[in-house]
Amino acid sequence: MTYQCDNCDKSSEIQYAVCDCYAAPPAWREITESSTQLLPADSSERKTYPLYSGVLQYFPHALIAVAHQSWLGSQQHRPGKEVHWDKSKSSDELDALMRHMAEGEWAAVAWRALAHLEREMEKGYDPVGERQPTQSTTISK
Repeated sequence: MTYQCDNCDKSSEIQYAVCDCYAAPPAWREITESSTQLLPADSSERKTYPLYSGVLQYFPHALIAVAHQSWLGSQQHRPGKEVHWDKSKSSDELDALMRHMAEGEWAAVAWRALAHLEREMEKGYDPVGERQPTQSTTISK
């Protein structure tokens, strides 16, 4: 059985291992086949997710800028170490996105938008199904 830290995505065979992110305590969850399968199992349905022709070919410069932004953010929090998204460091993607937007930092805006979408999808948001607002995107009056 394999476990993954919710804070940093490190994998371990031991559920209560000490994690490199030093989250107190690390939030280990069991990795199942459904949690690691990013694309549909059906080959014809997989073709409806054109990662190269529908994303990379459209936005090569933007994706390079976002990749560099990812490296810059990683160096800010872990100088001299490999790129790593420590999800425990910041979870205010929408506030940070707006700050970056106000400052005209478009690669950082895109990174924060992707980070927010990733967190929403990890919570079960289905961009293809019915569009139900999640708790974090619901506006209260």
